[in-house]
Amino acid sequence: MRLRLREFRPRTGPHEHRVVQPRQSLRHTSLRAPEPIGILLGDHDGLNRLAGLFSFAACSRYTIVHVPLRDGVPPDEGVGERVDLVLAHHTLGLRSSKWPELRRRLVDGTPLTVRTDEARTVRDAGSWTERGQRADFRDGLRHATHARTFFLFGSRDVFAATATYFAHAAGRGPHQKGVAKGHSALMTALPSLSQPPGGGHPLEVLICFKPYPPYAHFERPGH
Repeated sequence: MRLRLREFRPRTGPHEHRVVQPRQSLRHTSLRAPEPIGILLGDHDGLNRLAGLFSFAACSRYTIVHVPLRDGVPPDEGVGERVDLVLAHHTLGLRSSKWPELRRRLVDGTPLTVRTDEARTVRDAGSWTERGQRADFRDGLRHATHARTFFLFGSRDVFAATATYFAHAAGRGPHQKGVAKGHSALMTALPSLSQPPGGGHPLEVLICFKPYPPYAHFERPGH
């Protein structure tokens, strides 16, 4: 997949960071952080581009991927405050408390076009799934919510696996019953989110497909 991005090189003290954003917003995609259930609601374009962004994040361990989602078209379902999304490798050491300072420095970005490697993404996702059968498996998605932003910290393999989840949702979502009438369709959920200690309801972020209105423009594949 070809991704059109903006690249930023903000500095904090002696450190330079690399941050990328989609060049065009995901207008019909929104995210509500888990409290304890969150929902990511997107059309085909939004879910497909998120698949590409997770695939890119998997192979870019020194890059922060920032996906602004708060300024899109407000969804007509779901509760809770909408948040942006940030992806970063856990080895990068990004702290969510430092993000507002970095975000303020995201000005004068440079156009960037990249291509994702779908074959490598599938291989890495398969490796993650295979290792998930082991008793000592610990390669999940760590997360935090801060400053109206939902952060996901992970490894190459778990980001690759998540990319395949979004690709599935984008590809199969338009075939689901009721979507042509404007109903959302639950497709999957973010895999292996880390859970807080103490039990209680598990944290989840559901991934749902929903075409954007007016729904007369949308026709299910094969019809």
